[in-house]
Amino acid sequence: MRDQDGDERHGGLSETGQGVLKNAVLIAGPTASGKSRRAMEIAGETGGIVVNADSMQVYDVLRLITARPTVEDEARVPHRLFGHVDPAVAYSVAQWLADVDALLKSPDVAGKKLVFVGGTGLYFRALTQGLSDMPDIPAGIRARWRQALIEEGAEALHRQLGERDAAAAERLRPNDGQRIVRALEVVEASGRSILDWQGDRSAPFVDAASAAMIVLAPEREFVRANIDRRFDEMVDAGALDEVRAILALDLAPTLPAMKAIGVPELAEHLRGKVTLDEAITRAKAATRQYAKRQDTWFRNQLGPEWERVHPRVD
Repeated sequence: MRDQDGDERHGGLSETGQGVLKNAVLIAGPTASGKSRRAMEIAGETGGIVVNADSMQVYDVLRLITARPTVEDEARVPHRLFGHVDPAVAYSVAQWLADVDALLKSPDVAGKKLVFVGGTGLYFRALTQGLSDMPDIPAGIRARWRQALIEEGAEALHRQLGERDAAAAERLRPNDGQRIVRALEVVEASGRSILDWQGDRSAPFVDAASAAMIVLAPEREFVRANIDRRFDEMVDAGALDEVRAILALDLAPTLPAMKAIGVPELAEHLRGKVTLDEAITRAKAATRQYAKRQDTWFRNQLGPEWERVHPRVD
């Protein structure tokens, strides 16, 4: 996956044989900050391609709930890596990088400006800093810890992680079940802390020196207003039908797609447990909290090489 062959005819790949993408555009930011619009503007002006860097927008079925580009957007500007993953898959950063790798080797991107856009900080970190190698996890170990998450809950597993790998536990929130399970899987399968594995990184995919790296950081009040307006539009456009469709697949509730903001809240309404208005209110509140966490992550984790842009969200 990481030993790419390519030259400048393949999406700007360098001639050094290192497979580093030159002159890419990276646009990060919290949800509802105007990222997609800016990415489309740049791609449209340069004849480029918009590439998804959001862990929820990879999933099929959930176009509205995850605010994926519309069919009309995709007709105006080429988009890649949106809605290409079955929601039954627990998609990972490594899988996304493998998909990026395949994209860079495709003749379709030859000579094109690539505009990566999304709200998943770990995707951007992997692009610019490389990805840590991880051990193979036997299926039995993976299944056991995932079942334990369902039966015991994240906080109980966080306490177990504290006994097995205290350093990793200190870095994870007690309610971050997916990452806690990952850390437990790694330490059991390899006998080493996930932090040790993360210390060994591959070469980056993107040449940061030549890239345009932008973090959108609009004023919070405008993000809130945009979140509320957008979620109402999602519901009006058929978000409830999307939630019905994914519930019909009878997927494990721990899968990332089942935890996409809006899915649990609207599912509660479809089960008759809350009114639609209450479900919408809860989903809007969860989205605002998520946007705040994203903004904090980008502010603390992305360095000065990233340009902070403070647009007004209309």
